[in-house]
Amino acid sequence: MSPEVGELNESAIDEGMQSDPDATMALLADLTAATDPKLRELAKNLAGRLMLDVAQRTPLRRRGLGKLVTAKYRDGGDIDLDASTDAFGGVHNAREIHIEELRVRTWEKRDTALCLLVDRSGSMGGAPLATSAVAAAAIATREPSDYSVLAFSRDVVVAKSQDAYKPGNEVVNSVLTLRGFGTTDIAQALEAAQAQLARSRAARKIVVLLSDCRSNEPGDIDVAARTIEELVVIAPADDDAEARAFAHRVGARVTSVTGPTDIPGALAHVLDS
Repeated sequence: MSPEVGELNESAIDEGMQSDPDATMALLADLTAATDPKLRELAKNLAGRLMLDVAQRTPLRRRGLGKLVTAKYRDGGDIDLDASTDAFGGVHNAREIHIEELRVRTWEKRDTALCLLVDRSGSMGGAPLATSAVAAAAIATREPSDYSVLAFSRDVVVAKSQDAYKPGNEVVNSVLTLRGFGTTDIAQALEAAQAQLARSRAARKIVVLLSDCRSNEPGDIDVAARTIEELVVIAPADDDAEARAFAHRVGARVTSVTGPTDIPGALAHVLDS
């Protein structure tokens, strides 16, 4: 894919995205750490674009993100006969109906805030790094005005804070600079996510934890998790037993992914169900 030093063969990458997108994105994620600065920058920019594209391919479903309310008439919605009684005037008092007096039953979308927690402890490169970057892209696509992305090992690093604007491609590039480091403190990460979401005024606040959920620091992750309004866990399919046990204990939703391209569908499954 790199025929000469400092170059990328974009035609070969396009072919790779058609035949094996997970392996191609994993390779690009590794190339973002290349020793050659020109190649490193090319890989980072191309990987960012491709991962945003992958994240945007899954249609967003909004089931479960709102409530049925009575509202003034507008295009769409079923007329609420009980709430529109005055408009009809009753059987013995028929009169001209004024559209502004009609009421309908319709779905009102609840504002949603998301915080993505990316586990960067242990090995962080290739497929795990690409998966994390696509997750950041998918979160940015779903809630572009109210989300945060945090990476954690023993410490927590803010890739994008809840109340600060940052273009999606820059957030993805920030994630692509991450490398594996240190032990795993999930309790501290969950507390940091709570602090980020506290800055939001959204009605619904969700933490998305991308991890195998093997914490090896002293904090009690079950106690920390139970303080989260909504917790969603996404684990690697080949190592998800601990994550599923953890999710069951704390009442979180959980799903597994085999690679980067699974992320948008997995998020849709756990967030929209």
